[in-house]
Amino acid sequence: MEGHLLELFQKNGVTHIKQNEALSRHTTWKVGGPADFYIEPADKEELMNAMKVVYQQALPWRVIGRGSNLLVKDGGIRGAVFQLQDAFDYLEIEGTTVRAGGAYSTILLASRTAKAGLTGLEFAGGIPGNVGGAVYMNAGAHGSEISRVLKSAEVLTETGEWLQLSNEDLHFRYRTTILQEEINGIVAGATFELEQGDAKQITESLASFKDRRRKTQPLQYPCAGSTFRNPPGDHAGRLIEAAGLKGYRIGDAEFSTLHGNFIINLGQAKARDVLALIDHARKTIAKKFGVTLVPEVEVVGEDT
Repeated sequence: MEGHLLELFQKNGVTHIKQNEALSRHTTWKVGGPADFYIEPADKEELMNAMKVVYQQALPWRVIGRGSNLLVKDGGIRGAVFQLQDAFDYLEIEGTTVRAGGAYSTILLASRTAKAGLTGLEFAGGIPGNVGGAVYMNAGAHGSEISRVLKSAEVLTETGEWLQLSNEDLHFRYRTTILQEEINGIVAGATFELEQGDAKQITESLASFKDRRRKTQPLQYPCAGSTFRNPPGDHAGRLIEAAGLKGYRIGDAEFSTLHGNFIINLGQAKARDVLALIDHARKTIAKKFGVTLVPEVEVVGEDT
């Protein structure tokens, strides 16, 4: 069956495709089993052709961005996995209007716009993902988020239709957009409207955010960013530390001693180790403080 599907993809112009690709090679946690089909489309046409095959064959699919904020289970992902690459890795700055591809680094976006003297994206200077993922989940930090600066997004729906969605169309909420609820699609590009500012001041502000992250987050280890969403009026990291879970370890997965809301891979962690830590923390916090922690990372795939 998979051989037939591979031929079908290739007949429809999808040549940048691999079978049974280990997703641990493509996630920031460095864990995760194989994808049945792993597709890195060379351009918009190949992306659209691949999506049409996926839709016509009723294959499950997902896009993984830079693989941050994502936990792929050890059994891997059935169906097709998309990861946007070079053709979607671009940046254009025209006055205060900024256009970026879905594969463009969020960190680089913040840095380049700061150097251009544009303010509004300083908060994104330490978010380890790409523009597509940032729009998809309304990424944020330091009291700001993508919804405050996004003008529109170019989205390919799973039916193969291209849409231009405005800020209002995306129905932004905390770490959520309509793309997670009603419109199944891939963010191929985004347009931001920023404000002119003092390049030196903006760059200094960006540097202070980055320095703070460097001092408080375990960036030298594979991780996926914040594990849990902050509950109303509190911080998940504070609760984890108060519960004595900093440094708690299962297998090679550990709650960082530097920041309680980060689970790090000490070397050979499996997705099941990370999931066990998440489950343990949720039960412990609920019992000690009566607070239900909600994971911020997206858990996908199958158990072995």
